[in-house]
Amino acid sequence: MAEAVVTVDGWSALHDTRQFDWTSWKLISKEERQAAIDEFQQLISKWEAVEEEKQGSHGIYKVVGNKADFMFIFLRESFQELEQIKTEINKTKLGDFLIPGYSYVSIIEKTMHDPMKAGEDRELSAYVKEALKPTMPKWEHACFYPMARRRDPGANWFEIEKEERTKLLYEHGMTGRKYAGKVKEIITGSIGLDEWEWGVTLFAHDPLQFKKIVYEMRFDEVTTKYAEFGDFIVGNFLEKEELSNHLSI
Repeated sequence: MAEAVVTVDGWSALHDTRQFDWTSWKLISKEERQAAIDEFQQLISKWEAVEEEKQGSHGIYKVVGNKADFMFIFLRESFQELEQIKTEINKTKLGDFLIPGYSYVSIIEKTMHDPMKAGEDRELSAYVKEALKPTMPKWEHACFYPMARRRDPGANWFEIEKEERTKLLYEHGMTGRKYAGKVKEIITGSIGLDEWEWGVTLFAHDPLQFKKIVYEMRFDEVTTKYAEFGDFIVGNFLEKEELSNHLSI
């Protein structure tokens, strides 16, 4: 039996997409629309305060394409906090027009490939600690996709030896390092939590870099032989101050 790797885990993550009911939004008065926007901006300010205290992070994105209108990404200490955020959104006046769509639940993880002796606590580097509880970059674009590893005959990720998995992931990581400064990523684990096994969230100033990094990584053996992907969702970052203009009629 192949040996399982050890993971260290950080904040819980929720990717929450919404369609916007533009038809109903147009039917209410200008004053009602502005009041709804003001209320929602106050809620965003609450999230910003949490981020300033380094107790969580968030990002709001205008989705490109018709899979959704908005994508909210939240990082928090617990699932209880994530559920509370979802409920708070739904309770706002603007929430009446935000129709729930696709969502993804996961937990930030880092894989620890080095062995740990029995009875010892693992000492995490400052880099790993920061990666487990990150502040999401407020870059112009984000891309999210879920993924899993194949269990096909002759290509079963969970059958190969740990050393081989480590080698393949290292090579994969070296490809990613070529994009340092151009793409940042957050990897979340979702085994037992959602349909797929991992979620990948990428951030970039130029969305072309999403295409380039994913394309190049497709040629890594860990991807060509063992990877399966779900739908990709790409969005443009939405500033709090931009909300009023974006929803103006």
